[in-house]
Amino acid sequence: MKKILKNSMIAMLAVFAVSCNVDDVEDRPVVVGIDAPILTAPEEGNAYVLNSDTPDVLAERFMWSAANFGTGIVPQYDIEIDNAGENFDTPSVIGATAGATQFAASHNVLNAALLALGATPEVSANFEVRVKAYVGSQVLYSDAVEMIITPYEGFVPLQHLYVVGTATEFGYNNNAGNTPMFRDASNESLFHLRAYFNEGELKLLGSIGAWEPQYGTNDGTTLADSSNGDPGAITVATAGYYDLTVNLEEMTFSLVAFDATAAPSYTTMGIIGNSTPGSWDTDTDMTNSTLNPHIWKVTQIVLTPEEAKFRTNDDWAENWGGGPATQGVAQFNSSGNIPVAEAGSYNVWFNDLDQRYIFIKQ
Repeated sequence: MKKILKNSMIAMLAVFAVSCNVDDVEDRPVVVGIDAPILTAPEEGNAYVLNSDTPDVLAERFMWSAANFGTGIVPQYDIEIDNAGENFDTPSVIGATAGATQFAASHNVLNAALLALGATPEVSANFEVRVKAYVGSQVLYSDAVEMIITPYEGFVPLQHLYVVGTATEFGYNNNAGNTPMFRDASNESLFHLRAYFNEGELKLLGSIGAWEPQYGTNDGTTLADSSNGDPGAITVATAGYYDLTVNLEEMTFSLVAFDATAAPSYTTMGIIGNSTPGSWDTDTDMTNSTLNPHIWKVTQIVLTPEEAKFRTNDDWAENWGGGPATQGVAQFNSSGNIPVAEAGSYNVWFNDLDQRYIFIKQ
């Protein structure tokens, strides 16, 4: 009798569990592309002459109707532009929004998107623009609108990459002062990061505070971007130190374990030089983290176009310099310094494991 009652209770609990699971599934919103966005501004065939003297002035306000992916679901939007007739095979992204259905593009923002396409400065050309709406892998596109634009010769900002994901100390927070990868001094498409990673997931972001562009992997061997929805994550199977290498031109990556047991540990690190606020007299202190004590940073430091180097313990016994401007590998106890090419506010990072550094202008 006891066995019958026990089996009956198990059966009832199983039915209850199944019914709860079914209800949970039924309560989840269903994501399906229903209505594509409609681009309402600009008008077809509008002509623009972009001006380097007014980089922050509004060039065009892109406006569109909301895409429909189901009740209560708010999509992400990218404003894509490509050369006319190329079917958006390799578009450039003018800007992105999270739910908002308009984007104000300045002369500089629109010009940078055109230069990224390979547009010829001071030459009028035909381009097509559209809105991409997406929720995960579900994507809808607006019809394309033609624009006739004359770009100007301009500076194309260097690409940056920042780590995010459960394998990092930032989790999936894209605006937590995330650690950048260190760009190679001789190849702007090549990035390095020697760091400690937790067991978990790892992705790369093109800018702080934004999910586009985003990089990961869909096959575990090659790099994938977010042009067709969020890519999968790079898996860190075991916690430890790794060399992460990424090549954006070849869309490749590698994650190789690194033995850091013999690496020296420093309790302080600073940046010094006539480019820094303290000149050659006083260090500006840098900070590290518990997870990655070998990676040092200082944020919003105002630098002048002079020289700098790194040193520990406010002393010259151990210092690093002698590299190129912006990014590179510093030399231990070098007599040379690191030049700062332009005045401005910078976030500066230095990795004492491989002596790589990067100056990111804000």
